[in-house]
Amino acid sequence: MKKQANLHPLEASAGVVALPRTIHLIPMDHINGFDVRPGFYEINGATAIPGGVNFTVYSHGATAVELLLFQREAQEPFAVLPFPQGYRIGNVYSMIVFKLDIEEFEYAYRVDGPHEPEKGLIFDKTKYLLDPYARAVTGQSRWGVAQGLPQHYKARVVKDDFDWGNMARPLIPMEDLVIYELHVRGFTRHESSGVAHPGTFDGLREKIPYLKELGVNAVELMPIFEFDEMQDHRVVDGQELYNYWGYSTVSFFAPNTSYAAKVEYNREGNELKKLIRAFNENGIEVYLDVVFNHTAEGNEDGPFFSFKGFDNNIYYLLTPEGKYYNFSGCGNTLNCNHPMVHQMILDCLRYWVTTYRVSGFRFDLASILGRNEDGTPMDKPPLLQAIAYDPILSDVKLIAEAWDAGGLYQVGTFPAWNRWAEWNGKYRDDIRRYLKGDTGMAPAAAQRISGSKDIYAAESRKNASVNFITCHDGFTLWDLFTYSQKHNEKNGWDNTDGANDNNSWNCGTEGETGDAGINALRRRMVRNAFALLMCSRGIPMFLAGDEFGNTQFGNNNAYCQDNLTSWLDWRRLEANRDIFCFFQYMIALRKRYKILRTNLSEGYYSFPDVSFHGVKPWHGQFQDYEHYVGVLFAGQEAGGEPQVVYVASNAWWEPLEVELPDLPSRMCWELAADTWEAEQRPQILNGLHFSIGPRSVKVFAARLR
Repeated sequence: MKKQANLHPLEASAGVVALPRTIHLIPMDHINGFDVRPGFYEINGATAIPGGVNFTVYSHGATAVELLLFQREAQEPFAVLPFPQGYRIGNVYSMIVFKLDIEEFEYAYRVDGPHEPEKGLIFDKTKYLLDPYARAVTGQSRWGVAQGLPQHYKARVVKDDFDWGNMARPLIPMEDLVIYELHVRGFTRHESSGVAHPGTFDGLREKIPYLKELGVNAVELMPIFEFDEMQDHRVVDGQELYNYWGYSTVSFFAPNTSYAAKVEYNREGNELKKLIRAFNENGIEVYLDVVFNHTAEGNEDGPFFSFKGFDNNIYYLLTPEGKYYNFSGCGNTLNCNHPMVHQMILDCLRYWVTTYRVSGFRFDLASILGRNEDGTPMDKPPLLQAIAYDPILSDVKLIAEAWDAGGLYQVGTFPAWNRWAEWNGKYRDDIRRYLKGDTGMAPAAAQRISGSKDIYAAESRKNASVNFITCHDGFTLWDLFTYSQKHNEKNGWDNTDGANDNNSWNCGTEGETGDAGINALRRRMVRNAFALLMCSRGIPMFLAGDEFGNTQFGNNNAYCQDNLTSWLDWRRLEANRDIFCFFQYMIALRKRYKILRTNLSEGYYSFPDVSFHGVKPWHGQFQDYEHYVGVLFAGQEAGGEPQVVYVASNAWWEPLEVELPDLPSRMCWELAADTWEAEQRPQILNGLHFSIGPRSVKVFAARLR
């Protein structure tokens, strides 16, 4: 029996793993000019170690695997190294290749196995395959430049030597969050952004002082996993269209290198890490919008570059005939609850938390993560439960888009284990309809403002509602009150793409206008929407640029528009400085009054925690004809001052006279916000009666006399 070799300590700062001290005494194999030996089977991907590189990959159905080594940017390999039979344990292939300089090569795989498409087995030993655990993908560093071979991806070995120091993530309580959703490229790509590196992680880092001034404390980055913007590239009316949003993942472990200001050979991700460190140092959490519901390989007619070649029948949900289920609307559906895929997703999330210090994830079409291998919804999906209870992820925010493209809608019923929050699509729809004056929406608006307890009634769903009125998918907030119809003609689909049920209102004229009255109304409607969002229980989220009236010119599906349609036009910040100041003011007001964010006690004085009011106090039931909603929040922390806030919203087109609830004798009402005016001037209210203008919102707070 051989004596176990002593191990080096983990050389984390050098980006290498432990290797036996007696490695030079272990007999080597020689394959095509390289010294090799069996590797570390539990370390997936390609990892630099002292003296060489460890390559580990797995496939359930493969009969043979080859490692391909390429000179940098070459299309054909300079070496092919088959994994010997003795380099396989179970379904895992692992090999150390010695005397490899990670800066001098790229790699891929070829995998052989049975070809029986009717069973979902489509192994093809001629295909070059991207490592599913690749930390960096080559050929993607220049935005908008097609590779010579569009589906020929290779990987680089990344040396993780980034020094985080003693930096700690902010760990902001859920109820205190104000989330700001943005697209990394579009945020600073326009010349008006004024940054040195537009459209990049570095460009976004330059804007951190702006975000601090605004007051947000969490940013949600639209997909930054490696994707190919040239997928489905086309030209429509002379305009190049791309896969701009990035909801089509090529590699789950690799950052999008075209978002870096410069090529980071074998240090890919360092610019992103600097960005995240800077955000965290400024008290701002970073969330990633992750797409585990499908990949960029598409359906039977789609490209073949990674998962299809390793285990097509395991990575994807397939029909009994071997075709692809399409619950994602993008050609395929990842088989998330298969143990192998389940493990890869957990490994991926842990990697982004430990290596990049990410504080949260928003899961695109998350209901797919709860589907069984036959596509049916599961009561207790193993993947969702495992994510909820994983120790590495225990303090990470988990936010689900609780529906999918296959008709599964789980807002309020998403399997949560008291860990998962949800994009509250009902909040978006009900508040939009209420604001534009739809009949019968007062009861729903009251519920949404007060925390959607009709949806999240259980105590275990506390902080489950992520409230939003706009996001990347749909109109901007300015467009919501500028267009009654979508205008997606530039997408090239004859305006058939994008949602038709936008619940928008153009305030009397479709599109931009010089009419001062309509423009004043639009600005007020924007203020109304944001005031209600900031005064609603739940976690608020809004779209980047809404704070200065950014427009997409009526396009509600700008997924392919890498131009001014999607880029933020920072010139509008100065033109609409009043809107920015109002957003800033309302965020600060929300932070000032904790009662808007969470209950402090059962109530205060004669007030319960939450109560509803009409133009007269204590209005229990709203009628269909009513367009006024008053919501009162009241409570007191132990040893603290009481907090009482009344949110008054008039969605009618006429002014109203309103009576406030009476306060204890030592207190009086202060008008804290009024959307009728752009500039906010808090003032004491004499008595209990006030007038509220048509289509406007007022916020009152109790204060000591």
